[in-house]
Amino acid sequence: MRHSRLRSISCFLFLLGSFAMSGADAEEGGQWLGSQWLGGQWLLQTGLYTVHWDPDPGHVHNPKMLNLEYQRTDRWLVGAAVFDNSFGQPSQYVYFGKLWRPFESHQLVHTKLTGGLMHGYKDEYQSKIPLNSNGIAPVLVPAIGLSGKHVSGEVAILGTAGVTFTIGVLF
Repeated sequence: MRHSRLRSISCFLFLLGSFAMSGADAEEGGQWLGSQWLGGQWLLQTGLYTVHWDPDPGHVHNPKMLNLEYQRTDRWLVGAAVFDNSFGQPSQYVYFGKLWRPFESHQLVHTKLTGGLMHGYKDEYQSKIPLNSNGIAPVLVPAIGLSGKHVSGEVAILGTAGVTFTIGVLF
């Protein structure tokens, strides 16, 4: 179990590094993976607590989440997370997304929308997430947060399941 989690983390870090270090020029080549990746910032987050809309004694409230995200200078982002899902199963989420600062006078406030693939809801819990096939499902995760120069905190909405609270460091 522990070995597979480390392998998952290693694969995600490799993929994120590959995307972030792409040297193609966005302006000249019109490529999405280009110079916008240079000069961005990394966000390393952990999950603090999850609140479920429909509490169940079997729910896990400590997601044991570790998330690594790279935010481009134009606020597009890519990330990956490993965590325990609501039923304690090891899970992963790989995503792309966008971050917005909706209030000109309150630059600490941000909203974010990510979309990608989640893996981990298996066996008797497979039906707990829509469109789940073989433990893999497409998901959208909206979030609202506060972020300063080095610290970020978010509340992410987990569809009809609940919300999770995160804190992270920007570097």
